[in-house]
Amino acid sequence: MDSLLAARLQMAFSLGFHIIFAVIGMVMPVLMSASYWQFIKKKNPQALELTKLWMKGVAIFFAVGAVSGTLLSFELGLLWPEFMRNAGPIIGMPFSWEGTAFFLEAIALGIFLYGFGKLSPLKHWFSSMVVGIAGVMSGIFVMAANAWMNAPQGFDYENGVYKNIDPFAAMFNDALFSQAHHMTLAAFTSVSAGVLGIHSLLYLMGRRKSLNLLAIKITAPFFIVSSLLQPISGDFAAKDIAGRQPVKFAAMESLFETTKGAPLLIGGLPDVEKESVDYALHIPKALSFLAHSDFNSEVKGLKEFPKDEWPPVLIVHIAFQIMVFCGSLLALAALLALIIMIRKKSLTDYPWLLKLFVLVSPMGIIAIEAGWTVTEVGRQPWIIYGFMKTKDALTNAPALQLTFFTYLFLYLFLMGVVTWLFYRLILVHFLQKDEA
Repeated sequence: MDSLLAARLQMAFSLGFHIIFAVIGMVMPVLMSASYWQFIKKKNPQALELTKLWMKGVAIFFAVGAVSGTLLSFELGLLWPEFMRNAGPIIGMPFSWEGTAFFLEAIALGIFLYGFGKLSPLKHWFSSMVVGIAGVMSGIFVMAANAWMNAPQGFDYENGVYKNIDPFAAMFNDALFSQAHHMTLAAFTSVSAGVLGIHSLLYLMGRRKSLNLLAIKITAPFFIVSSLLQPISGDFAAKDIAGRQPVKFAAMESLFETTKGAPLLIGGLPDVEKESVDYALHIPKALSFLAHSDFNSEVKGLKEFPKDEWPPVLIVHIAFQIMVFCGSLLALAALLALIIMIRKKSLTDYPWLLKLFVLVSPMGIIAIEAGWTVTEVGRQPWIIYGFMKTKDALTNAPALQLTFFTYLFLYLFLMGVVTWLFYRLILVHFLQKDEA
């Protein structure tokens, strides 16, 4: 394993691990706040019990997310010093704002954790809202930095030097809106799907049915709205990528030849050597519409670009297919749930629907991991798109293989700790059965 591969794998594991805690930190406080509002409004003691259950989960994931995020910030400087030296002054502002949002979230979470019986109900509830808002904003600020890597602006580039830096133009770059709303909706879809699946499974098992029914009622609207908006957001994001990063868009669909009325591929395995795709289902002209809202528009193929600037086509294509597949199943489940709710029926009257919630519960996280792969691997070989290649940002420090395995062990250890704590949390609250 060479140094570049070791550094890339370390970042892949770090980002893939941390993003789970990031999206949970964005969404679970909102669900917690919604549950607490139910208690304030209806004085339902089970709403308070559910709030405290979710609150403990928020605290666990927040603590581990803080550790993994700190490790990740160290990695940026240790593995990619050339990137940080040049990009730091340009995108330092969203990182500093993210830090501010994180500390605000931590303070508000502390107030909420220890504020029971010490604050008025509305003030106490407001602190939970601050946790949720700060968590969402923290995610958006991080996305601003990542969006800049895909759409770098806010500087002049002369003879290898980044000059005349405008941090506001860098932060509010052309990719920010597209990535921010797509990622925020993905966070709400994935986390609400996971929560809905867990409580649906516990309900089907006969564990604390009334408590799980309340959890399903609170979570379902978030799942339905975010899941049904996500395809619309995805369409917007696809058009944005087709315009700004056409080589990434071509890799997503393994389009080698520039084509008018390009077909959309469902599935398939690209063969880069033969410049073809096997075993794919072709939907005529659909890719042109996805890219430019015109069935007959021209879509640039990979052969329009130097081959050494192609991203890893197989990885990007498969990741994109997984993301779309998972997102489609989640949207289908949300649509079925919406139809039942419109008919003013209870979701728990349909055991098949609860089983479907259980089935799709991990697909949101899978879709996020796949989508993040499309975003990051699809930008390769660039770390700053069009300006700096990833290999040029790498440290010259030795023994990167050792740091890779060290970080891998740390993340696996943290994963084991979180799994054990989460299992204990669920076990304690749902030991007894009821028939309500």
